[in-house]
Amino acid sequence: MKNTKSIVGLFVLIGIISIYFLAFRVGQDQLIGEKTYQLSAIFNNLSGVSKNGRVEVAGVRVGSVRSIELSNQFKAVAVLDIYEGVTLEDDTMAVVKTSGLIGDRFIELIPGGSGILLESGDYIVDTQSALDLESLISKFGFGNIAPKE
Repeated sequence: MKNTKSIVGLFVLIGIISIYFLAFRVGQDQLIGEKTYQLSAIFNNLSGVSKNGRVEVAGVRVGSVRSIELSNQFKAVAVLDIYEGVTLEDDTMAVVKTSGLIGDRFIELIPGGSGILLESGDYIVDTQSALDLESLISKFGFGNIAPKE
């Protein structure tokens, strides 16, 4: 009887540890102890991009957004956790993209070819903010788009 209770207790403990591990894995979308390095990117507008959002290269997840802060120059600074095996060069471009027509926003990195690798703590200076459909529609609707001559 005592042996049965010990076995049941062990299975319950293993179950609780498994549930914790799976919850952590799904919530952070990374394995425990996965190595990353940090890069920062400065954008004019990061509307719709959230903490723990995806960072992709060619549609493949290569990291996540660690934090989003406001700089002294009133620009949005995204701190990115990039998987250690992914090497990026200093002319890499960061672009805010949308999944589908009205999906969530993420950051896509377009690798460069300069040969100079980015290191942890470096900045991606070539960025492109998301297209703001509301302002574009209001400009078009109220006639603020000037025709080219």
